[in-house]
Amino acid sequence: MVRTDSIHSALHRRIRQLPDQPGVYLFRDAQGVLLYVGKALSLCKRVSSYIREAQLSPRIAKMMAQVSHLEVRPTASAAEALLLEAQLIKELKPRYNVAFRDDKTYPLLKVTREKFARLLITRKRAADGAFYFGPYPDSGLMHQAVQFLRRVFPLRTCRVFPKSPCLEYHIGQCLAPCVGFIGEADYQRIVRDLVAFLEGKGERLLKDLVNRMKQAAGAQRYEEAARLRDQIQALSSVIVAKEKSHLSGPLEQLQAALKLPSLPHRIEAFDISNLFGEDAVGSMVVFQDARPLRASYRRFRLKTVQGIDDYQMMREVIRRRYGGSLASALPLPQLILVDGGKGQLQAACDELAALSLNVPAVGLAKRFEHLFLPSLEKPIILLPTSPVLHLVQHIRDEAHRFAITYHRQLHRRRVRASRLDGVLGIGPVRKRQLLRQFGSMRKLSEAKPELIAQTARISLKLANKIVEVLRHES
Repeated sequence: MVRTDSIHSALHRRIRQLPDQPGVYLFRDAQGVLLYVGKALSLCKRVSSYIREAQLSPRIAKMMAQVSHLEVRPTASAAEALLLEAQLIKELKPRYNVAFRDDKTYPLLKVTREKFARLLITRKRAADGAFYFGPYPDSGLMHQAVQFLRRVFPLRTCRVFPKSPCLEYHIGQCLAPCVGFIGEADYQRIVRDLVAFLEGKGERLLKDLVNRMKQAAGAQRYEEAARLRDQIQALSSVIVAKEKSHLSGPLEQLQAALKLPSLPHRIEAFDISNLFGEDAVGSMVVFQDARPLRASYRRFRLKTVQGIDDYQMMREVIRRRYGGSLASALPLPQLILVDGGKGQLQAACDELAALSLNVPAVGLAKRFEHLFLPSLEKPIILLPTSPVLHLVQHIRDEAHRFAITYHRQLHRRRVRASRLDGVLGIGPVRKRQLLRQFGSMRKLSEAKPELIAQTARISLKLANKIVEVLRHES
């Protein structure tokens, strides 16, 4: 096959744009056939070496003459890149990965067949009933990978049980079966989880771990739920590279997941922030094509709700955004994202219906990060690795940040203003005048008494008292 100049140039441009981070790269020919899978500490540096033809061996040069497509899957660490590379080679069997055909030369991972199994590194495959994985040509990265796996799957490392828990237990890398802190059945479940992960069943394992975490939390087994949560977070960083779609971006995936009628180019997200009902505010952030559009952000100081009522607060914010002056000032979004579960989402949908608006809305509940749709009784549960979940979490978190920043600003202003309430001779009218004339309580506290007395037309004695109170309490 003769590669055209346009393909050659496009490949070079793609390589120059690669990130400087660990990951796995895949070379394919013009028909999409996988030629080679490799790992890298730095994707941009490692893959760039393939286009410096003077440094290539004849075998690699022959392969590169066939390469038309490049795919990369970034990972959180080099060890994770190593695990993903071995998994892909085992599953896909690329033509040029000949180094992995020799099991005698490179190290293997071994999960022993014992009552309380261990995770070991070995160079010999024996007929002992153990599970073997690999081989892995980079022994240094192999040891890093084992350290990662032992943190996530805390199996024992000792040959013979000690009489008391060792250091591994105290640093959280063993659950001390030696003294009965974990039973055989629970220990074997961790072993099965490790084997499932190494066999490439990570996505199914993650779903199972999420369900088990919810069950443990519901039964108030909080220590177990926390351990499962940590496992999920650690495994997600490895699996995300494999699961990430290269055929569509997160907006397309979001449209598919929520069955939206159109691509959600513009997403508006809402959050409420208050402290026991005081200084209640709402926020609206806007994302255009998955990027924040800060010029369109809006904040709302709530006016109609007394006390703690998040649902009514959400109603007011939605009503003011889509039924007030902003309705004509801003375009309608293709999706509304509400911070909260069924209650907050229903409040938003009720206001939209009252305004005769048919804009899709979704709620994201913080507790388990479930997505709620008004048309579905049960929530949509996405894997922690899902690009869709990452996108809506990012937008929700930005709305929360914007709301809480405004809430804190109002709260500080009110607390500072209240300091003047105890100063004899300063009533509500004069307090408003002082704030209007000096701009803020901070500027008022920094002003000289003579300037305060002259500007506010009050006595120097009263001005001194104001400064004394504000500086004493700041």
